[in-house]
Amino acid sequence: MDFGVTPKKQEELEARMAKVGLREQDLLEKFIHSSGPGGQRVNKTASCVYLKHLPSGLEVKMQRERQQRLNRYYARKRLCEILEERFLGAKSPAALKAEKIRKQKQRRRRRSSSSG
Repeated sequence: MDFGVTPKKQEELEARMAKVGLREQDLLEKFIHSSGPGGQRVNKTASCVYLKHLPSGLEVKMQRERQQRLNRYYARKRLCEILEERFLGAKSPAALKAEKIRKQKQRRRRRSSSSG
Protein backbone atom coordinates (compact mmCIF):
# COMPACT_ATOMS: atom_id res chain seq x y z
CA MET A 1 0.00 0.00 0.00
CA ASP A 2 1.41 3.39 -1.00
CA PHE A 3 0.86 6.29 1.41
CA GLY A 4 3.08 8.78 -0.39
CA VAL A 5 5.75 8.72 2.32
CA THR A 6 9.36 7.57 2.26
CA PRO A 7 9.94 3.80 2.30
CA LYS A 8 11.59 4.15 5.73
CA LYS A 9 8.47 5.77 7.22
CA GLN A 10 6.29 3.15 5.57
CA GLU A 11 8.38 0.33 7.10
CA GLU A 12 8.29 2.00 10.53
CA LEU A 13 4.50 2.25 10.37
CA GLU A 14 4.13 -1.40 9.31
CA ALA A 15 6.45 -2.51 12.14
CA ARG A 16 4.52 -0.40 14.63
CA MET A 17 1.20 -1.83 13.42
CA ALA A 18 2.56 -5.38 13.78
CA LYS A 19 3.85 -4.59 17.27
CA VAL A 20 0.41 -3.52 18.55
CA GLY A 21 -1.40 -6.25 16.59
CA LEU A 22 -3.11 -3.91 14.12
CA ARG A 23 -3.93 -5.72 10.87
CA GLU A 24 -5.31 -4.21 7.67
CA GLN A 25 -8.15 -6.77 7.55
CA ASP A 26 -9.34 -5.57 10.99
CA LEU A 27 -9.80 -2.00 9.72
CA LEU A 28 -12.93 -0.45 8.25
CA GLU A 29 -11.88 2.47 6.08
CA LYS A 30 -14.16 5.18 4.65
CA PHE A 31 -13.41 8.38 2.81
CA ILE A 32 -15.52 11.42 3.53
CA HIS A 33 -15.57 15.06 2.46
CA SER A 34 -13.30 17.23 4.55
CA SER A 35 -14.40 20.41 6.22
CA GLY A 36 -12.63 23.64 7.08
CA PRO A 37 -10.17 25.68 5.00
CA GLY A 38 -9.22 24.57 1.50
CA GLY A 39 -12.14 25.85 -0.56
CA GLN A 40 -13.45 23.92 -3.52
CA ARG A 41 -10.52 21.51 -3.48
CA VAL A 42 -11.58 20.21 -0.08
CA ASN A 43 -15.30 20.31 -0.80
CA LYS A 44 -15.04 18.28 -4.01
CA THR A 45 -12.67 15.52 -2.93
CA ALA A 46 -13.19 12.91 -0.25
CA SER A 47 -9.74 13.35 1.32
CA CYS A 48 -10.77 12.89 4.95
CA VAL A 49 -10.12 9.34 6.19
CA TYR A 50 -12.27 7.52 8.73
CA LEU A 51 -10.77 4.37 10.24
CA LYS A 52 -12.46 1.97 12.63
CA HIS A 53 -10.58 -0.85 14.33
CA LEU A 54 -13.26 -3.52 14.46
CA PRO A 55 -11.90 -5.69 17.34
CA SER A 56 -11.51 -2.74 19.76
CA GLY A 57 -14.15 -0.38 18.35
CA LEU A 58 -11.67 2.52 18.24
CA GLU A 59 -12.39 5.19 15.63
CA VAL A 60 -10.07 7.76 14.06
CA LYS A 61 -10.95 10.58 11.67
CA MET A 62 -8.00 12.32 10.01
CA GLN A 63 -7.90 15.32 7.69
CA ARG A 64 -4.47 16.78 8.44
CA GLU A 65 -3.40 16.98 4.78
CA ARG A 66 -5.16 17.66 1.49
CA GLN A 67 -3.97 14.34 0.04
CA GLN A 68 -6.03 11.27 0.81
CA ARG A 69 -3.09 8.88 0.89
CA LEU A 70 -1.18 10.98 3.44
CA ASN A 71 -4.31 11.12 5.61
CA ARG A 72 -4.50 7.32 5.39
CA TYR A 73 -0.92 7.15 6.72
CA TYR A 74 -1.61 9.61 9.56
CA ALA A 75 -4.85 7.84 10.53
CA ARG A 76 -3.06 4.51 10.88
CA LYS A 77 -0.26 6.17 12.81
CA ARG A 78 -2.76 7.78 15.21
CA LEU A 79 -4.59 4.48 15.68
CA CYS A 80 -1.26 2.85 16.64
CA GLU A 81 -0.64 5.63 19.19
CA ILE A 82 -4.07 5.12 20.76
CA LEU A 83 -3.59 1.34 20.98
CA GLU A 84 -0.11 1.80 22.51
CA GLU A 85 -1.52 4.17 25.13
CA ARG A 86 -4.31 1.70 25.91
CA PHE A 87 -2.04 -1.36 26.25
CA LEU A 88 1.19 0.15 27.57
CA GLY A 89 -0.18 3.05 29.64
CA ALA A 90 2.69 5.02 31.21
CA LYS A 91 5.25 3.07 29.16
CA SER A 92 3.84 4.10 25.77
CA PRO A 93 6.08 6.29 23.57
CA ALA A 94 3.64 9.21 23.80
CA ALA A 95 3.52 9.01 27.61
CA LEU A 96 7.32 8.78 27.85
CA LYS A 97 7.69 11.83 25.61
CA ALA A 98 5.18 13.82 27.69
CA GLU A 99 7.04 12.84 30.88
CA LYS A 100 10.35 13.97 29.38
CA ILE A 101 8.89 17.36 28.43
CA ARG A 102 7.35 17.76 31.88
CA LYS A 103 10.73 17.11 33.52
CA GLN A 104 12.46 19.59 31.19
CA LYS A 105 9.94 22.31 32.06
CA GLN A 106 10.33 21.59 35.77
CA ARG A 107 14.13 21.83 35.44
CA ARG A 108 13.86 25.15 33.57
CA ARG A 109 11.46 26.49 36.19
CA ARG A 110 13.89 25.60 38.97
CA ARG A 111 16.80 27.23 37.12
CA SER A 112 14.94 30.46 36.40
CA SER A 113 13.61 30.84 39.96
CA SER A 114 16.99 30.17 41.62
CA SER A 115 18.94 32.57 39.36
CA GLY A 116 16.56 35.53 39.85
